[in-house]
Amino acid sequence: MNRLQNPAFWNCFTQLPEGKMINWIIRFVKGALIGTGFILPGVSGGALAAIFGLYEKIIGFIAHITRDFIKNLVFFIPVGLGALFGMFLLSHPLDFFIEHYEAPVLWGFAGCIMGTLPKLWKDAGKIKRAGKHIIITVVSCVCAFLFLFLAGKYFGSNLPQNTGTWCMAGVLIALGVLIPGMSPSNFLVYLGLYKPMIEAFKTFNVSVLLPIMAGGAACLILFSKIVDYLFSKIYTGIFHCIFGIVLASTVMIIPGTPWSEVPVNYAGVVTIACAVTFVFGCILGWWMCRLEDAYKS
Repeated sequence: MNRLQNPAFWNCFTQLPEGKMINWIIRFVKGALIGTGFILPGVSGGALAAIFGLYEKIIGFIAHITRDFIKNLVFFIPVGLGALFGMFLLSHPLDFFIEHYEAPVLWGFAGCIMGTLPKLWKDAGKIKRAGKHIIITVVSCVCAFLFLFLAGKYFGSNLPQNTGTWCMAGVLIALGVLIPGMSPSNFLVYLGLYKPMIEAFKTFNVSVLLPIMAGGAACLILFSKIVDYLFSKIYTGIFHCIFGIVLASTVMIIPGTPWSEVPVNYAGVVTIACAVTFVFGCILGWWMCRLEDAYKS
């Protein structure tokens, strides 16, 4: 009997060990949040992956695809399903809420990231932390902030929508995985590709989705080994750099809030809504970290 004929082989995909169901659900929820990070402007899927403790696992899996393939595949099935759920099924409500309630939504995501920063900082220093790592954090935060600010100010044009530009969109989305803090949706907005991409997700337009997937896969395969190598050699420095980038990207979400577009008589209501979603986001992020610590997978 070969491996494909062995029932135990397929059971690892369809049956969860006792006590592991909560792990599966947590990974699915994390995947859904990471998936929304690929399509929500101002939010980085890679940053969310780092925050939820999946970034290193994702990079290691892609960089060494044949190492423990079945074990890693089983681990990432709920993450992948969650990401698809976040990107496709939530594209309709996200598009609606961003268009009509952008301020509370962005403050909610900022709160979610803020609630997980303590754990990210703890993970960055789990091997060692020295004064130079604090400097790395500050420098990376400042550089990332300046880059995102200048990109938003000077980088923008409308590109033709064809196979080449959609492949480029896939590369940008993949870079959002490899470089925590980089929000690919921001660049897609600047390039005039964001709205058509969201529409393609809604309608499942394969002429758009296939080039995006091809470009993203090629980028991940080409650069994941480089990122994995850097983690194996200078983990603490790289993770503190990531922490600085995450800080900068979190700050960049809030300045995008369109306060100038809010009618004066609704400013108080919007302020309260933003405060509520921010606090809820902080609690959600903190709770997810507590769950991760309680159910290490």
